[in-house]
Amino acid sequence: MEASGDGPDSNEADDTVNDADAIREKTLAAKKEALKRKFDQQYDDPEEAKMSFYDEKKEEFAQQLRMNRQEFEDVDQQTRALVEGYRPGSYVRVELVDVPCELVDNFDPSYPIILGGLLPAEERFGILQVRIKRHRWFAKTLKTNDPLIFSLGWRRFQSIPIYSLDDHSIRMRMLKYTPEHMHCYATFYGPVSLPNTGFCAFNSVSDSIPGFRISATGVVLDIDKSTKIVKKLKLTGVPYKIFKNTAFIKDMFNSALEVAKFEGANIKTVSGIRGQIKKAQAKPEGAFRATFEDKILMSDIVFLRAWYSIQPRQFYNPVTSLLLREKKWEGMRLTGQVRKESDLSAPQNINSTYKSVVRPSRRFNPLKISKKLQKDLPYASKPRLAKPAKTKTYLQKRAVVLEPEEKRALTILQEMRALDKDKSIKRRDKQEERRAGHRKMVAKVEGRKNEKQKEQPRAL
Repeated sequence: MEASGDGPDSNEADDTVNDADAIREKTLAAKKEALKRKFDQQYDDPEEAKMSFYDEKKEEFAQQLRMNRQEFEDVDQQTRALVEGYRPGSYVRVELVDVPCELVDNFDPSYPIILGGLLPAEERFGILQVRIKRHRWFAKTLKTNDPLIFSLGWRRFQSIPIYSLDDHSIRMRMLKYTPEHMHCYATFYGPVSLPNTGFCAFNSVSDSIPGFRISATGVVLDIDKSTKIVKKLKLTGVPYKIFKNTAFIKDMFNSALEVAKFEGANIKTVSGIRGQIKKAQAKPEGAFRATFEDKILMSDIVFLRAWYSIQPRQFYNPVTSLLLREKKWEGMRLTGQVRKESDLSAPQNINSTYKSVVRPSRRFNPLKISKKLQKDLPYASKPRLAKPAKTKTYLQKRAVVLEPEEKRALTILQEMRALDKDKSIKRRDKQEERRAGHRKMVAKVEGRKNEKQKEQPRAL
C-alpha cells in the first residue's frame, strides 16, 4: 500500500518551508531598502554622506555592540562575563597579590585608585630614547642630569634624562639645556614602553607649587641600549720648547698612554696656527711632540677639540604616593634645594673667583729689512721710517721780528678773542639759569598733578 502526501506531517513541513522563505524574503527586502536609502543619500547630497575616520570607527563599534547584545541576549550574566568580560558600570571585586603592607595601613577609601594592566614586554627595564619639548607655559629651562618625574603609560616614576641633538646625522651631541621652542632628544633609564607612546613630565608633583606644573611633553621613539651620546671636550696645553715648525707641548695630558690614544689628532693654537700630535715624550709626564704650519710663540696656548662619550645614569624611583598617609610624595631633590632648606651656602673655590687681569705690555722688535732687499722692493712697498732730526731746521731757528703795525694788529686780535670768549661764558651762564628756573617750574606742575591724582580716589 503506497503512502499519500496528504497527511499531517507533510502539511507541517510545507508550513516550515513557507515560513523560512518568508523570513528570507523579508531580510532581503530590508537589505535592499537599506541599500536604496544609502544610494539615495549619496546621490542627493554626496558631501553629507562622507564620514570622517572617527565617525566610521564610532559607527563600527556601535554596530559591533548591537551584534553582541543580540547574540548574548538570552545568556546568563556569569557566562556572559566569562566570554566578553564585565560590562561598563558594573561593580566588581578585585583581589591584589603581593601588595606592600603600607598600602593597607595607609588606605584611604576617599582617595581614588586607578587599576591598569601591563604587557609582558613592558615589565622589563632599559634605556629609552624619546623626543621631548619644554612646555611653553613652563617658566624654567630644563637642565641635563636634573631629575624629572615622567607619567608614561600606567607608570609614574622619577629618572635622570640626558638631552641631546642630532648633529647632522654624524653624532648625538649632548645639550646642557633644552632648546627654546623646539624639540630635542632625551635618553634615560626606565621601564620599556612601546614606540609612539606619549608622556608628560613634571619637576615636582607637590600641589603647593604656584604656576604651571607640566614641564615637558613628548613621545617615545626607540628602545636602544647602543645609543651613544657624546660631550664636547677641550684640552689645553702650553709649549715648553720650540724648534721652527716643531714644538714640545706639556700640561695637556697626564700620561704617555693618553698621548698614544690621541696620536694623529688635530690641534690648534689660539692665534689660529694648526698642527698635529706626533709622539709622546718620556719626560715630563704627558708631554708630546707636535708639528705646526708655522713657528709658534712661547706665549701661545695649544688646545685640542675632542668628544667624550657619556651614558645615562641607571636611576629609577617610582612614585609611591599611595603608600603614604598624607599622599604627598617627594622624590630626589637638587643640591640647591637641599642647601636652601638646610640654610647652607654653596662652597666657593678660590681658583674660580673672578680676579682683575693684569697683562704686561708686550714689546715687539722693530721690522728690519736689509738695504739690498729694500732696493729690490717696489716703491709702494718700501719702508717709510723717517729718523728724528738731531738739529733744528731753518724755519725753527730763524727769529721773527714784527713791525709796529703788525704788533698792533696782533694785539687787537688777541683782545677781540678775549672779549668774545668772555661773552660766550656769560651767555652760557644765563642759559643755565633759565634752564634751572624752567626745571623748577616743571617740578612744581608735576607735584600738583601727583597731589590731584592722589586726592581723586579718596573723593570716589
